[in-house]
Amino acid sequence: MTQNLKIRPYEPRDEQEVIDLWQRCDLVVPWNNPRQDVERKLLVNPELFLVGVLDGKIVATCMAGYEGHRGWINYLATDPDLRRRGIAARMMKEAEARLRAMGCPKINLQVRAGNKSVVEFYESIGYKLDDILNMGKRLREDEPFTPGDETP
Repeated sequence: MTQNLKIRPYEPRDEQEVIDLWQRCDLVVPWNNPRQDVERKLLVNPELFLVGVLDGKIVATCMAGYEGHRGWINYLATDPDLRRRGIAARMMKEAEARLRAMGCPKINLQVRAGNKSVVEFYESIGYKLDDILNMGKRLREDEPFTPGDETP
């Protein structure tokens, strides 16, 4: 199946299909408006916002970034009906190759506490738990997101 997966950069026409996938994957949380996340991503390393297409349908995403020190992975998603078939691993391999080509020495990512299956997936492709404490500070609040809202 993964041999038929086409990985390409995100295009504006993909927005609703991508957000629908993120919702099916439980990646949309109240404090992050996915439309605003997409908009912000398109301003920084848009070529690292990848979608995986199978039979004309977006079935996976990976939003990578690089600021010159570390690479980051966000919004890795695979259609729940197509999991455990190598799609997420292919998406990560492509993101890693693109980051490596940019000179990125290390990739960081965050996993929600308690999401054991996702931790196991990342460990299976070579990621290790770093002994660090993750901290954050919100600089601005996202506009509320309501599923089904049309893009203005």
